[in-house]
Amino acid sequence: MEQINIFSGKKTISHILVENGLDGLSVALGTYDRVYVVMDNAVAMCCPAAGQIAEILNARSIPGMLVEAHESTKTMDTVMTICSWLLEQGADRDALVVAVGGGITSDMVGFAASIYKRGVRFAYVPTTLLSQVDAAIGGKTGVNFERYKNILGVIRQPEFTYICPQLLVSLSERDFLSGVAEMLKTFIIEDNENYYDAVGLLSDMNMEHCSRMSAGEDEVESWQECVEKYSGELLKLICEAAKVKAGVVSRDQYEKDERRKLNLGHTFAHAIETLAQRRPDGNDVTHGEAVAMGILLAAELSERYAKQDEAWMEICDYDLHKRLTDDFLSIGLPVNCPYRIEDMAEVMKKDKKAEAGKVHFVLPAAVGDVRIVDFTVDEILSLMA
Repeated sequence: MEQINIFSGKKTISHILVENGLDGLSVALGTYDRVYVVMDNAVAMCCPAAGQIAEILNARSIPGMLVEAHESTKTMDTVMTICSWLLEQGADRDALVVAVGGGITSDMVGFAASIYKRGVRFAYVPTTLLSQVDAAIGGKTGVNFERYKNILGVIRQPEFTYICPQLLVSLSERDFLSGVAEMLKTFIIEDNENYYDAVGLLSDMNMEHCSRMSAGEDEVESWQECVEKYSGELLKLICEAAKVKAGVVSRDQYEKDERRKLNLGHTFAHAIETLAQRRPDGNDVTHGEAVAMGILLAAELSERYAKQDEAWMEICDYDLHKRLTDDFLSIGLPVNCPYRIEDMAEVMKKDKKAEAGKVHFVLPAAVGDVRIVDFTVDEILSLMA
């Protein structure tokens, strides 16, 4: 098992436990007397590893509840339901509440634990790539409100986050790629020679999967076999992404400065998701897909800004937008935003990161070099028109 720590000063405030299997989860839970588990119903029904988790919980008679984890249910109503269940179970201030599921589950459970009895301990067992590399690390919790993403929430660190690649096997290709976007975002922020390793591996997976399907293999089985085949290489990249985020959070837990870089692509992405949710046919964009499109829009904005700002021109890689687009296409990520910048601007004006009429935009100058530049939404419209 590899342990990655998150610090506040010199004090360790959270652990990320990375292991190629679930045996360590029983050990991690064994140090707590009162444990309560909230699991995504879809994980319980579809993830093969859920059976092993259930055995671990049953061995200690740990109570559990199931929740529906969708953007439409990521609300205060669900948070209150979790709090009601904890109250019914007699959970006291010494409780540990464990979320088993993706980012939506960890956001809701972490928020519920943070407000239940003024705050009890919680931990995460993330079951999606997106949550393993991003959502379950760093302590952000929250729910949607009035059709705006994560507008209500707190920052509070979990006791630990347990990362295991076996939990990813049941993910659909689309859900897996949603996490890929967040992984690549992390490596664009802080490369450490991981970005191109990730692109190479993920391109190989996409090519092999396409080749298998061309040969007549079942799409779902083909993808699951690819994930199993490359699980060792994936675990290394997941661990490296977790280290990057843990380092950023340790240096800036409450997003006053450096941590804002982790929002690369997200201002555009949240606008895309909000517009998608307003469509009559419902949300047709995953978070990761929106992030991929948002990163490319940020790269385009960076190039356009360089034409007006000499200092930015000196550091901007003018080939970055095209290179990222080509890389994303090779992996299977979407690259074309379906919404007009004018429509996105109306949503961005209400972005929770807006301050004094300006939004902290994260602009990529090159792979491994992103910087924060403040723009008004009208300035964005002018640059992107």
